[in-house]
Amino acid sequence: MQLFVGLGCRRGCSVEALSNLLEHTLKAHDLPLADVVGLASIDLKHNEPGLQQLARRLKVPLLFFSATELAPFEPRLSHRSAVTYQHSGCYGVAESAALALAERLAGPAQLRVTRTLHNDASLALASASRFGG
Repeated sequence: MQLFVGLGCRRGCSVEALSNLLEHTLKAHDLPLADVVGLASIDLKHNEPGLQQLARRLKVPLLFFSATELAPFEPRLSHRSAVTYQHSGCYGVAESAALALAERLAGPAQLRVTRTLHNDASLALASASRFGG
């Protein structure tokens, strides 16, 4: 199965924090790291070193989407955060980005793991139905 990772984070979030969140989430759901095929976030985070470093470490693409591109996924979110919306124009960065990435790269998608939070980061996993997700 191919997994598409959506990430949200506070400014300056370390690659170690992001990596630990990813590894913990995968382990909790018995999913292999080898299935991760891409990372995504909101375009406001395009200069975040932790996100860039994680993509390099995993040797996967990192894509960014605007709040406008993420908006159509809002009805499919497990949680809508007014605070996140105030900061980003998007009600849920991690879940929206995971779905947007999966649908951009592989077709119709669903959330495999809903938003997981830890310290300064959030993460969600999506899979595309044509890849057995």
